[in-house]
Amino acid sequence: MCGIIGYIGKDLTVKSVDLGIEALKRLEYRGYDSSGFAFWNAKEKKIFSQKAVGKITSLEEKLDYSNTDYANPIILHTRWATHGGVTEENAHPHCDCHQNIWVIHNGIIENFRQLRRKLESEGHRFSSETDTEVIAHLIEKYFKGNLEDAVREALIHIEGTYGLAVIARDDPDKIVAARLSSPLLIGIGNDEYLLASDPSAVIARTKKVIYLDDGEVAVIGRDKFSIIREKKPLEIDWSQSDFDKGAYPHYMIKEIMEQPETLENAIKGRLIPDEGNARLGGLDLVEKKLRAVNKAYIVACGTASHAGIVGEYMFEEYAEILTKTEAASEFRYRDTLLDRHSVVIAISQSGETADTLASIREAKSRGVLSLGITNVVGSTQARETDAGVYTRTGPEVAVASTKAFTSQLMILGLMTLVLGRQRNMSRVTGQKLAEGLQRIPELAARILKSHDQVQELAHKYKDYDNLLYLGRKYSYPAAREGALKIKEIAYVHAEGGHGGETKHGPLALMCPEFPCICIVPNDSVYSKMISNIQEIKARNSPVIAVATEGNTEIKNLADDVIYIPDTLEPLTPILSIIPLQIFAYHVAAMRGCDIDKPRNLAKSVTVE
Repeated sequence: MCGIIGYIGKDLTVKSVDLGIEALKRLEYRGYDSSGFAFWNAKEKKIFSQKAVGKITSLEEKLDYSNTDYANPIILHTRWATHGGVTEENAHPHCDCHQNIWVIHNGIIENFRQLRRKLESEGHRFSSETDTEVIAHLIEKYFKGNLEDAVREALIHIEGTYGLAVIARDDPDKIVAARLSSPLLIGIGNDEYLLASDPSAVIARTKKVIYLDDGEVAVIGRDKFSIIREKKPLEIDWSQSDFDKGAYPHYMIKEIMEQPETLENAIKGRLIPDEGNARLGGLDLVEKKLRAVNKAYIVACGTASHAGIVGEYMFEEYAEILTKTEAASEFRYRDTLLDRHSVVIAISQSGETADTLASIREAKSRGVLSLGITNVVGSTQARETDAGVYTRTGPEVAVASTKAFTSQLMILGLMTLVLGRQRNMSRVTGQKLAEGLQRIPELAARILKSHDQVQELAHKYKDYDNLLYLGRKYSYPAAREGALKIKEIAYVHAEGGHGGETKHGPLALMCPEFPCICIVPNDSVYSKMISNIQEIKARNSPVIAVATEGNTEIKNLADDVIYIPDTLEPLTPILSIIPLQIFAYHVAAMRGCDIDKPRNLAKSVTVE
């Protein structure tokens, strides 16, 4: 949500505006409604700024290239409106009364109204409705020629969250950056530095990065930078090609098609099939603490929470650990019964989800072991949890998560093996689960071959505005995730629910205009789902069934059938969700939706 870019280097002839715009485009997937930049022109000794509402292309159309030579340093931003409407006045960067201080900001300043009233009483003039503008005026208030001193003084008075980048006309050879609960990193290039809120923005120039920690302020000059404490750079294990769509029309379909590879990456070198176990190096340091655990809380948001529900079922069935999946946005506001035998497991693709980070901090404040499952090395979640496991998914650009979700399920399967074998899971059971996980990438590849059939179904059902997704046991969270996908990208109203709950309300909606997608693999609750489908068909609702290959009986009940390969019951969600992802994608494409950047949504939600 919102994107920050900064650039400063020794070579003043580098076309930093073009470089910055391209970097900003790599953050479009995070969601935004306006954009802007400000840069110091070292030749004309001025700061120039431009803003635009809408896509970054609107900003490019306004560019006056006559003054962009010697633009260095430069700060750029994509805004997702929180305080004030979507207008140029509210777009970033914001400046002080004298157009000396220029600020871009991710996060929320909670006491901005009080600060604004005080600053206005002191004569400061505001030109926007945003909370961010108070930062520029606060820095102006304390500025005495040294930008970093003024920034540090201003931050003392701010309550809330922030990722900041600041430049000043009267102290021009630096960018000052600060972070509190909103991600920022410094990319270390060849005689140049880049500042960004996401590693995808710097990968074209460097793979060497330093992540700022909460409370840190960085001063980035043309030939050096300083942070409050010395930090060792990390290497980003991604490449430029990971961010290219290739021949695909959208990132989402590219990422769906990559799943056999990403599923393989999730388990590579981690499974020990002969022993019926897994080796997760990230958990080695807390092995003894994990053996003492008898209660687990999985905290996550959105898609990750659906993965968490699958993990909840697996932990209870195979590891005999009482488990509850909790929305991270609710977790710290409840009187959760945490004790020394509890573990909190946070799941987040980005590792920067604000509510999930808040849940981790709540657990740590109460002395409870915290684990993380994330995709981004060096992310805040990776640094703040006691231990964790990376999904190895590679960058996921589309806002609607696909490959990250299935990789999270694979990691939860590996964790189930580790936790189960620590307890009462037999070697034979472990071997079966390990062998099942090992086969998943190949089975996923088989499902992708049915792409054309699912596309035809999407064409058949594209004009329906309401859908009900149903499943039982392990298929319930898959139903929820399938409904979420079509809501996110096709703007179709959809609900995901328990198959057995239809009689308690949803059955009232059943009619020919309300199709149901029923996930009905050959599992322990198959006969129960068949009964639910019969109830739905009796009300003349069309039924699409996601069923196990070889099941001919289902054709007599359902209007349409999508087949998935047979696998172990706890692993079925990994396979059943893939055709539902494809279905949602094609419905959205046929409805003319902006698939990779759905309205009102952001990839990384860094505010509560």
